[in-house]
Amino acid sequence: MNSPLVDCCNKEDVYSLDRLTQPAGADETFIVLALSGGGTRAAALSYGVLKKLYEVEIPKTDKTVLDEVDVISTVSGGSFTGAYYALFGKHIFDDFKDKFLNRNIEEELAWSIFNPYNAVRLLSPYFSRNDLAAELYNRTIFDEKTYGDLAKQGQRPFLIINATNLYTGSRFEFTSEQFRYLGSDILSYPVARAVAASSAFPYLLTPITLENYPLQQKDPCKCEKITGENKSALDPDTFRSNKPRYYASYYNTLYQDNEKHPYVHLMDGGLADNLGLRAIDDSFVRGDIRKRISKSTIQRIAVIVVNAKTAKKEDFDQSKSPPGLVTIGVKTATIPMDNYTSETIEEFRKLLTDRIETELRERSKGGSLAGGKMKLYFIDLGFENLADPKDRDYFLNLPTSFCLKPDQIENLIKVGGQLLMQHPKFRDFICEFYDNPAEKDACIKKFEQQ
Repeated sequence: MNSPLVDCCNKEDVYSLDRLTQPAGADETFIVLALSGGGTRAAALSYGVLKKLYEVEIPKTDKTVLDEVDVISTVSGGSFTGAYYALFGKHIFDDFKDKFLNRNIEEELAWSIFNPYNAVRLLSPYFSRNDLAAELYNRTIFDEKTYGDLAKQGQRPFLIINATNLYTGSRFEFTSEQFRYLGSDILSYPVARAVAASSAFPYLLTPITLENYPLQQKDPCKCEKITGENKSALDPDTFRSNKPRYYASYYNTLYQDNEKHPYVHLMDGGLADNLGLRAIDDSFVRGDIRKRISKSTIQRIAVIVVNAKTAKKEDFDQSKSPPGLVTIGVKTATIPMDNYTSETIEEFRKLLTDRIETELRERSKGGSLAGGKMKLYFIDLGFENLADPKDRDYFLNLPTSFCLKPDQIENLIKVGGQLLMQHPKFRDFICEFYDNPAEKDACIKKFEQQ
């Protein structure tokens, strides 16, 4: 369970982007990573992208691209990589492969379930397989670190782990703001349990449960949030003009009624958004990123989406008999994820395109938007971007599991860097730091030779 708030209105006692210090001018280059779901496949691909970001320097600075990452939004398998980097920084390149990527997590979890002591614990309706998984992750991967440890570091990147509220089907962020709706404090919450919730794949694992504490006078922040910002959005005009805001507010107001909704059951974040991109979209439209754009502190923003989506070949449509229950279960869970993934990418791409077009119209009229000179780079990395049909087929048919072969892990790490370096928008992001045309041309040629 989560812990109730001790002092709900203590604004210093939170884990948020605003509380993470950065040097002056750090927002000028703002980089966001969205790490998708997909088991160990997604974790390894994300690791490969992080590794390459660590190797690429930003021109005219002593920093790498990874040094400039401000926000990491994660789902399921990507949550292991993103959470580990947020907690341990560049030590991820020393021990993450041994701590997670090269392990057979499925086998370890199975042995844990059949342990007599755990078998007895599992008889309780309040303790599940995913509680065991969270304990395993907490002990062997994340060194029992909590969100309080993240907050104490006081440095970016800001981590957003995404799960799905099973009751509403809506996205649930592991952030201080989200926990305030529950009248709860995230700082004592283990990061491993957030990762376990984010990666609780339907049929295989069970939900992680949070408690929604009663709305009382001693919880004024919870009351203020619900009766203010969210209630004002629950009107017909908002419903007609901005349905995402309306429903986000509606879902948050449900937490006000502790008697009807005393618990929140969380499962795989991919059920609501398998990319982690919706959290970025919200921040871009009305959250922390929007505030920085309005203040014109961001000169360039790069959104890098690591999409481990596959398209495994199936042959059950060649048989007259229908597929079995296992196949049906997996397809029922993954088809909506895959469809929603493509839709999310296109919606976010349209969001950025619309902003650029609006700014151009304003300039033609002699005006300008806040942050109008900001440059936008949307870098979507997926196996379908691979030019070689054999490579593309190989990666698109890798399994979704928490156990991959060593050669598969290494291939995923390698292709993560390859996809990044071959993406034209990443090339533009790096090369446009140069003002001198000759230097810019040299940079472009260097990328073309990769």
